[in-house]
Amino acid sequence: MLTDEMKALIIAHSAGMVATVNDDGAPSVSPKATFVVLDNATIAFGNIRSPGTVANLRARPAVEICFIDVIARKSIRVTGKATIVAKEDADGGLAKAFEDAWAPYVPMMSAYVVIAVSAAEMILSPAYDIGFTEDELRKSNLEKLQAL
Repeated sequence: MLTDEMKALIIAHSAGMVATVNDDGAPSVSPKATFVVLDNATIAFGNIRSPGTVANLRARPAVEICFIDVIARKSIRVTGKATIVAKEDADGGLAKAFEDAWAPYVPMMSAYVVIAVSAAEMILSPAYDIGFTEDELRKSNLEKLQAL
């Protein structure tokens, strides 16, 4: 489900905007920056300060996450079902993935939020449709960022 290109983007740009649904049916979006890719159909993030997101996911586990590479103007929308796993209940592979990627933050994590991916879509900027290449977009966007 997750292609190598998608996994690389998630690893390089690990801050994902996590969309859940509140009790009143309203959408809720919250950034999470401790994502790991566990396999082609599973990603996870560490719960550090996410009481609203975790409460929403316990009640309604459907979730969408958007990761974006602002320089290449590419993003990935991941849809799935979340499961909250207490740190003490995590298997060795899950715990190791977070130790390897986010060791300084692991002591702050109270749980891991594991997402079973049901769909993943690469989304490209319309700039690609009119003929820009990724290299051209990277160059242009880096120049814009450097000018800031």
